[in-house]
Parts: sequence; structure tokens; C-alpha cells
Amino acid sequence: MFGYIAPVFSVLTEEQKKRYRETYCGVCLSLKRHGQPERISLSHDMTFLALLLNSLYGSEGVSAVTRCALHPLKKHPVKPSPWTDYAADMNLLLFYWKCRDSVQDDRSLSGKAGERKFRKAFWEIEKQYPLQSKAVGEALDRLWALEKEENPSPDELCNLSGKMLGSVFVPKPEDIWAPELYAVGESLGRFIYWMDAWEDLKQDLKKHRFNPLSAWKDREDYETFVQETLEMFVGEAAAHFEVLPLEEDLDLLRNVLYSGVWQRYRAIQDRREQVEAKKQRKEDSR
Repeated sequence: MFGYIAPVFSVLTEEQKKRYRETYCGVCLSLKRHGQPERISLSHDMTFLALLLNSLYGSEGVSAVTRCALHPLKKHPVKPSPWTDYAADMNLLLFYWKCRDSVQDDRSLSGKAGERKFRKAFWEIEKQYPLQSKAVGEALDRLWALEKEENPSPDELCNLSGKMLGSVFVPKPEDIWAPELYAVGESLGRFIYWMDAWEDLKQDLKKHRFNPLSAWKDREDYETFVQETLEMFVGEAAAHFEVLPLEEDLDLLRNVLYSGVWQRYRAIQDRREQVEAKKQRKEDSR
């Protein structure tokens, strides 16, 4: 569920890197409100959300330089704001459900530990953001139920993942920009679900776990089919993103949305190609 929505740091300017890091650290600092251990849940995905909301609604925060438990010797920039607080709360909400999902899938011991550890923070966030919490919980309950069926609809599964992320992208449901924010999150949620299924297919088949792409794995155009579907989801997210009246950090946000979301996909492709090339060299040497 996490780790796909991050910038391509190598092409950022020093100023853009600073802006990103101070927001990333701002979300981390906001997580500390719930406790020190909760900071391990920090993700780039919700940093993108904080940047997006800062740009849309105004950051209202003041940049500062500080140290933290993870970097005690070196000071680093940080810029907390109401939207880093919101992004941190949504980060914990999703991380709690991720732990529960791990328990549901594999009876994961780390998932059980995380579920127990973050339950109190989850209850606090649930009270403060009942709409987001209800939407995420209902979507996951439905997704788990569908995955137990014989032939669940991949489209419905994707849509449920979209509903989860779409709901957390909307801090103010009555705001004029709420539909566009929801649509950006919804499309990225579909993208993440599809990417995760593509990345995990081989391992899921080996462990006899459900994977929505298993029905198409033998298609001759399987890889093209997966890529074109991913491109469609990102294209939808970008179309709604460009409607928003954003100015602050616009180039940085575009870096994430147009390039950053593909980093893991390309890295996995490269790794798989290297493995296949190594196998081929062994075959040729026999």
C-alpha cells in the first residue's frame, strides 16, 4: 500500500530537495503527536498529500531547523503545518489498516504487533476523522470479502483501493476542490493496487495467495496490458491534478506524479531483466 508515490530526487534542484525534506520531516514531526514509535509508519505517499494540500490551501507553517531521534547529530529543515498534521493522521490510519491487512493475508506476527501498537492512535484518528475512517474500513472489509470469492472482479477490487486513497485525499468534504482531490487520490489508489499486484504476482502464485492479475498471467501481451492499465490510472490522476489551482511546489508535485510513481516499476523491470539475462548466459555457456 505504501512506497510508490515519491519524487525522483536525482533531477530535483537543491531548493526542491530542501522543500521536500522539510515537508517529509514535518509529517514525521506530526506523527510524534501520537508517540515516538508511530514515526516508523512514515511514508513518502502521505508526504505527497501534505505537499499537495499545502499548495492548494496554504502551508501556514514556519520553516525551522531541528534534530530528531533518527538524526541526532545533524540538524535538518522541517516545516510543520495543519496539512502535515492531517497527512500524518491519514498515514497512521492507513498504516493501521495495512497491519490488519497483513494479518488477514498471512497471519503476520509483525502485522499483529503493529495492529496492537497503533490501535490507540487509530481510535483517536477515527474520532477526529469519522468519514475518512469509515470509508477506508468499509472499502477494506469489502475488498477482503471479494478476495475470498471464486472469481472476484478486478475492476471492483481496484475501485475499492481507489475509494480508500480517494477518501483520505479529502480533508474538507464540503470544499469546492474536494471532488478533484478525491479523483486524484482515487486514481492513485487504483494505480497502487495494480502495481502491488504486478509486483507480487510471482510470490503470490508460489504461496497460493490471491492475486487479481493471476487470471491474465498467461496472456501474450500481459506486460503491455499491465503497463497500459497503469498509464491509464496515472493519466486520470494527472488530469484531475492539473485542474487544481496550485502554485507552490508545482514542479515538485509534477515530478512525483509524472516521473516518481514509475521509479519502482522501472527498478523491478530492470531487476527482472538482469535475472533473465543471467539465466540466458548460463544456458548459453552449457
